[in-house]
Amino acid sequence: MNFGSLLLVDDDKFVLDAMADYLRGLGYRTETANNCRDAIQRMREFPFEVVICDVNLPDQDGFQLLEWSKQNTPETSVILLTGFGTIESAVEAIRLGAFDYLTKPIICDELNFSIERALGQRKIVQENRTLRQQLNERFGLGNIIGRDYRMQKMFDLIESVADTRASVLILGESGTGKTMTARAIHQLSSRRGKPFVEVACGSLPDSLLESELFGHVQGAFTGAVHDKMGKFLQADGGTIFLDEMATASPSLQVKLLRVLQDREFEPVGGNKTHKVDVRLILATNADLEAMVAKGEFRQDLFYRINVITLTQPPLRERLGDIPLLLEHFLAEFNSQNGKNIIGFSEAGVQLLQRYNWPGNVRELVNIVERAVVLAKGTMIGIEDFPDALRRQVALPDSLNNRANNTPLKAALASPERQILLDALETHGWNRQHTAKALGINRTTLYKKMKKFSIDFDKQMQVH
Repeated sequence: MNFGSLLLVDDDKFVLDAMADYLRGLGYRTETANNCRDAIQRMREFPFEVVICDVNLPDQDGFQLLEWSKQNTPETSVILLTGFGTIESAVEAIRLGAFDYLTKPIICDELNFSIERALGQRKIVQENRTLRQQLNERFGLGNIIGRDYRMQKMFDLIESVADTRASVLILGESGTGKTMTARAIHQLSSRRGKPFVEVACGSLPDSLLESELFGHVQGAFTGAVHDKMGKFLQADGGTIFLDEMATASPSLQVKLLRVLQDREFEPVGGNKTHKVDVRLILATNADLEAMVAKGEFRQDLFYRINVITLTQPPLRERLGDIPLLLEHFLAEFNSQNGKNIIGFSEAGVQLLQRYNWPGNVRELVNIVERAVVLAKGTMIGIEDFPDALRRQVALPDSLNNRANNTPLKAALASPERQILLDALETHGWNRQHTAKALGINRTTLYKKMKKFSIDFDKQMQVH
């Protein structure tokens, strides 16, 4: 059984052959080289997992091979061997990036144990990389769907502020995806390897929220039978996301202001000050300016959090994105439920685009999941949507009478035309500015205007 690929480097042929035979007997794929030059050539040709190299070689020493490996094959673990081991040289080897430093004569079990540890560390690194990739796929910016120009402006702002320490305030109605945006900001930042801690402030009474955020000491209140670490300490080094933070009481707002300004706080009932390094992202569906005017929200806290503001548009203001969202969630729920539904009928798509979406994207997700689970055919049509939704939307007779078998792609043209019209209107029919906002060049914009019969001159006459 092959456990891993090794390269042995030693100018003593007897030692080299003996180690190679021993390691091959254990199942390792093992190659050999007797000088630094040959070893580097082999490493260029094949990605060895572990290199075991003698420090004293006839052309260059093992430290030079280690340096080359760190620059050119950083995923390869290097174990250095020497006949003149000292603590100083061992420390220097580890400082320069060696995985281990062994002294000759080599004890076979010691060598095998070192190789096993190197391969184990490599496996952990690969698993971590896979997990990071999965996190990026699940929580990264690519998971937020939208071509609407409002969404594009939001994406640009997210990318600009993500890798800063600035606090971010996300405004938007319930269900618009504020949590996904907060996670995307975290994933794009240098804090991505540290905790992302979410606190649903609106779901907790104020007496519990303070303890949840800052922790408490034993005996702080009835039921506090032991010390509790708060969410701010859990998020140290990472990001804390306070959802619906407008529900915080005036006393809690004072503590939040202090954390924002000084990055320090005391737990409930305690006098020990904790300092934390956290990035704060806050979200609310409330009108904070109106709350400040009424004295319900501290003005100084509002100014402190209102530095970088992202506005998450409601779904009814970006109906052109609905076909994209449908395609995305259909693939997700097909996979989860073992279904093979190919798309939505044209009438079905238009029904969803005529609905007002009080629950925003969250409501759309639920409707798509329900339709995928209950659909009997390979296409989702009007009949697969809830009765309450169908009663609220009136479709033209031409669509009601049309067979529900038009694939989703055939329904994309109308929303794309509307997206172009909306963007042109927003930018005063300036085609250069419109093309830039849509992320396309002017030639592409002209072609699309021609395709969808959008007449620039006629529109300018109207305006």
